[in-house]
Amino acid sequence: MSEIRVAIVGVGNSASALIQGIEYYKNAKENETVPGLMHVVFGKYHIRDVKLVAAFDVNKNKIGKDLAEAIFTEPNCVVKFAEVPSLGVKVSPGPVMDGVAQHMKETFNVYENKKIEAYDVVKILRNSEAEILINYLPVGSHDASRFYAQAALDAGCAFINCMPEFIASDPTWSKKFEEEGLPVAGDDIKSQLGATILHRNLVRLCVDRGVIVDETYQLNLGGDTDFQNMTVEERLKTKRISKTEAVKSMVPYDLPTRIGPSDYVSFLGNKKICYLWLKGRKFGDRPLTVTVKLEVEDSPNSAGVVIDVVRAVKLALDRKISGQLLSISSYAFKHPPIQVPDSVAKEWVEEYIQGKRDR
Repeated sequence: MSEIRVAIVGVGNSASALIQGIEYYKNAKENETVPGLMHVVFGKYHIRDVKLVAAFDVNKNKIGKDLAEAIFTEPNCVVKFAEVPSLGVKVSPGPVMDGVAQHMKETFNVYENKKIEAYDVVKILRNSEAEILINYLPVGSHDASRFYAQAALDAGCAFINCMPEFIASDPTWSKKFEEEGLPVAGDDIKSQLGATILHRNLVRLCVDRGVIVDETYQLNLGGDTDFQNMTVEERLKTKRISKTEAVKSMVPYDLPTRIGPSDYVSFLGNKKICYLWLKGRKFGDRPLTVTVKLEVEDSPNSAGVVIDVVRAVKLALDRKISGQLLSISSYAFKHPPIQVPDSVAKEWVEEYIQGKRDR
């Protein structure tokens, strides 16, 4: 049997949805249509081929637990849609660094260094024979993301960067992975149907139909730790860049925007509410306004996309492809090395699966 050995940094809601999804669809038939996945079998890999072998977190209530239990430990609040059996993988403590903002230490139940020492991340990755490391750290984790990217390099792991620090799209970092013969995909995961993908396609529709877009905004509300973390504006710099560039890249002219997280509403839990507004001009300079409200369960919205990314990266490992994976990054991430329309990116991925594109 083929398997894809995966390690995760950050055992939060996104990791929980991913692991539940692998269990939920493990018996899916090859010709079945699964919501949120490009294919049940991606290349030669089924959903059930994804195997978790290591995990890192800083929450003292998650450290030492089996990963199957840790994904349902507070403050995680994602809906439980699958019973996950014991995975035989205990959550290891990782270094705190800037992965935890000052205002999040209590919420994240951060361990004290005197009682628990961060394990040797590289050693754990090697001993677990992990092939791919997924970065699910909180927004604003500049130093911590680069620490784990370097750990992946040192351990011989490919790297998937699901959060908005620029690794795959940074030529310096992507070159490091290329020199080590390892693939890297990122940055900042798109949801199956989330605020950014909807906003991109709405703007793209206007451009394709000859509507001049004068102004647009995207306001997002949520009640999980992701939104609580983002109440500090200084942690949002790269997040706003990522989301804004994803939308503005669809327009061949300058476009005034305000895009990104707007507020934390605790009782929303893992629900995300997005408000989109667009003002434009059609024939005769007649005004046009579009207003959209989107409500989704946030974490499951990206889990299937990550399963596709994992399998795309595994194909790269099999084919000895290193450095930036342009096709899957353009399709699955908000801030890829190259921005193209989503329909083009999907076509690239299908060609990549068939071996018609080398990355």
